[in-house]
Amino acid sequence: MHNEQLAAVFKALSHPIRMDILDFLKDGPKTTGDVNDNVQDVSRYAVMKHLTVLEEANLILIRRQGRARLNYINVLPLQQAYERWVSQYQHSTAKSAIALKRFIEGGEENMTEQGLQHDSFQLEQEFEINSTPAKVYTALTEDIGKWWAYRLCGEGSTMTLTPEVGGTFIEKGQHGAAALWGTVYFVKDNEEIRLQGLLGMTGAVNSAYTFKLEPKGNHTVLKLSHHAVGLLDPEWGRMHDEGWKELLGQFLKDYVETGKQPEIN
Repeated sequence: MHNEQLAAVFKALSHPIRMDILDFLKDGPKTTGDVNDNVQDVSRYAVMKHLTVLEEANLILIRRQGRARLNYINVLPLQQAYERWVSQYQHSTAKSAIALKRFIEGGEENMTEQGLQHDSFQLEQEFEINSTPAKVYTALTEDIGKWWAYRLCGEGSTMTLTPEVGGTFIEKGQHGAAALWGTVYFVKDNEEIRLQGLLGMTGAVNSAYTFKLEPKGNHTVLKLSHHAVGLLDPEWGRMHDEGWKELLGQFLKDYVETGKQPEIN
């Protein structure tokens, strides 16, 4: 990261309203109208100026859907600033993201060769499960290894999710193999869990997913929200859409309602 880029990041972070905007965007992409409504006692013109400063610092990415402008948080500049000023140690995923960014800075042609492009996807799904929110929450946390059939560390690996801020959703296999599926950044027992994690994606990607549980008579409505932004393979959105439907709509639902466990891949 050049000094000019670093200065732009620090400038963007120097105002409390811009910090509030980034905090607001951590939960997922928001329209400019949503951002304006969330900021108190500030004109829409002032909010637009703050968003422009954040965009110039590359801390937010813009995607238009029809007439709406969606604002996505981009954490990569923060990771770079952390690496430059705070610690010489960095999580391997963040390092690979920064290395990939440096590699493709030569131009759009290199990105095409790698099959990646600046893009985003937003997935919203709902599943009705014949059980209480408490039992579904237990399956999502204590019992996640019994129905989460996708594995990265091979046969016989174990999976655990610690439902506390900073807790990990981690897989451990044989011979020291391990994979981090997510890190918890918000939790409310029996109601909601929010995590950040690549879920099999690699490189310069910011990915976050949320499970919300709402009672509906004798049932529970499980709402999934998953958004990702960065250098994406065009197939990742479709693959995750299909994967969540199988994991939550089939494997989790069957496990909670009947105790059936899927074959682990």
